[in-house]
Amino acid sequence: MLKILTVPAFNDNYLWIIHDGTHAAVVDPGDAAPIIEALRVHQLSLIAILLTHHHKDHVGGVPALLQHSKVPVFAPRNDNIANVTTVLDEGDTVSVPELQLTLSVLDVPGHTRGHIAYVAKEQGWLFCGDTLFAGGCGRLFEGTPEQMLHSLDKLAALPDDTKVYCAHEYTISNLRFARAAEPDNQALTERLAVEQDKRDRDIPTVPSNIGLEKATNPFLRSREPAVIKTLQREGRVDNDDTVAVFAALREWKNNF
Repeated sequence: MLKILTVPAFNDNYLWIIHDGTHAAVVDPGDAAPIIEALRVHQLSLIAILLTHHHKDHVGGVPALLQHSKVPVFAPRNDNIANVTTVLDEGDTVSVPELQLTLSVLDVPGHTRGHIAYVAKEQGWLFCGDTLFAGGCGRLFEGTPEQMLHSLDKLAALPDDTKVYCAHEYTISNLRFARAAEPDNQALTERLAVEQDKRDRDIPTVPSNIGLEKATNPFLRSREPAVIKTLQREGRVDNDDTVAVFAALREWKNNF
């Protein structure tokens, strides 16, 4: 039975190790040291590296890990990442035979031009890098609001019980913004209390799940009348055009 190890790194990153007690695949190893230590402690052999996008806090540990173990490296075709053995596009599948694991690939540009996500359909897992966060979404460094909205729509279409393994502990700040965007959302108020309690006890708020995100994440709720009304009241948008509303919401969060 496959399990996932949560490996904290830097100030707020999460690196993910998928394992069966013997073999391990790592997702977005921005730092090699905590991965190598986790492999040692749990007596795991690294067999694959999975990358979602090119930012250093997601790929920086790859060279050192490859010195440690010569393994295949999977990554998006359009993000110009070094040391990659297999480039991926939407519709591709990644097979990790040692783990009996199959992952489907989705193109989810917005945060970067070539960002991808991995979906383990059988296990109900989503590894979405910096596209979807618990309560939020990534900044638009290279893509457009329209691209990010389309990417988030793809992720929102996954089954509600799909676990969302994003790459950062941004949840509390995201939910505080969400409350400003949709102050009367009772599910959001309840979620903020639950997640704050976790952080008070130094427990990760990730993974969340798609159903919870659809109920409380403003970037998956930008078509909701209540969110649109808040943006209009704030003078951030003067119409209900879907892309314009999403763009205004993201811009507000940038400076919140």
